[in-house]
Amino acid sequence: MTSTDPAVLVLEDGTRYEGRAYGARGRTLGEAVFATGMTGYQETLTDPSYAGQIVVMTAPHIGNTGMNDEDPESRKIWVSGYVVRDPSRVVSNHRANRSLDDDLVANGIVGLSGIDTRAVTRHLRDSGAMRAGVFSGPDAGLSPEKQLEIVRSSPEMAGLNLSAEVSVTSPVVTPAQGQRIGNLAVLDLGVKQSTIDNLAARGFEVHVLPHDVTIEQVLAIDPVAAFYSNGPGDPEASDAHVALLRELLDRGLPFFGICFGNQLLGRALGFGTYKLPFGHRGINQPVLDRSTGKVEITAHNHGFAVDAPLDRAVESPHGYGMVGVSHVGLNDQVVEGLRALDIPAFSVQYHPEAAAGPHDANYLFDRFRDMVLTHQKAN
Repeated sequence: MTSTDPAVLVLEDGTRYEGRAYGARGRTLGEAVFATGMTGYQETLTDPSYAGQIVVMTAPHIGNTGMNDEDPESRKIWVSGYVVRDPSRVVSNHRANRSLDDDLVANGIVGLSGIDTRAVTRHLRDSGAMRAGVFSGPDAGLSPEKQLEIVRSSPEMAGLNLSAEVSVTSPVVTPAQGQRIGNLAVLDLGVKQSTIDNLAARGFEVHVLPHDVTIEQVLAIDPVAAFYSNGPGDPEASDAHVALLRELLDRGLPFFGICFGNQLLGRALGFGTYKLPFGHRGINQPVLDRSTGKVEITAHNHGFAVDAPLDRAVESPHGYGMVGVSHVGLNDQVVEGLRALDIPAFSVQYHPEAAAGPHDANYLFDRFRDMVLTHQKAN
């Protein structure tokens, strides 16, 4: 049954959207962002990159396929809050084990339904992503002034390091499939299960390592390459991860980074990063692969980007040779990929694993495998 309990979404600029409680009751705070996918909500909810964010779904009807035990991207739901227009009243899929509402309650996710989420999206596009709160249960009865005060006293996403919240605490190994290439050191900054599966399918024995791993611990597994995952937070607050990456690059290890990993490669090479007004989130973002001229429809979830010149390759400010922008977002010309021309390293800002689709960029895992095999032959 659809809830009739009152709830409200409060943005830090004072805008309020009154609706109905959805999921767990109570209070939650985070950065309000919008996601444009019409499918794949289970992958979105379980993507650690969304930690600290209240996700507003632009698709009006959410939950009709329920939740299953095969599609989670990680061990739990990570979003801080979840906002939909019309939650499905029934589950209509043979793979479903339970309803979306069941999982939201079980994971303690405070949500909101019954509001015009596209109006919220338009507001965030005009004003930018901002701090927000969802209030239901007893907290729905707080005064508007008190609710706004609570929102404005919460931390901003800029400057936050959230890696410790989402990373494993001890190494986890996934065996290689097919012809084994060697051990791959994966720094878990919020890695998704589909990323691990794609890497293992290319012949890597995937060693998922904690975010605070040392260079000695990485080298102890005798890696043939290194990989930095997606994840939440501000790349400018991850100096230790950048320092570790530079040590790996200095040793000549091939490197591939996705999303947060792209931003950290940018910093390791000597470029800056900056916060986007409202970020890229969803599964329908057009990106140009400059090496092939192909336009790919890709899955995104990032609020920060690398500041590197689009018009030419340049010398790495930190001495790693020439670096070029390999991929560009066609909606707003944001850097969507980097390629080092003199060392074996590249990265992309989007999600080539995209378990819910599209799969246009899945070839990047093959490109990484080929780069590692070429490096092995040359050394």
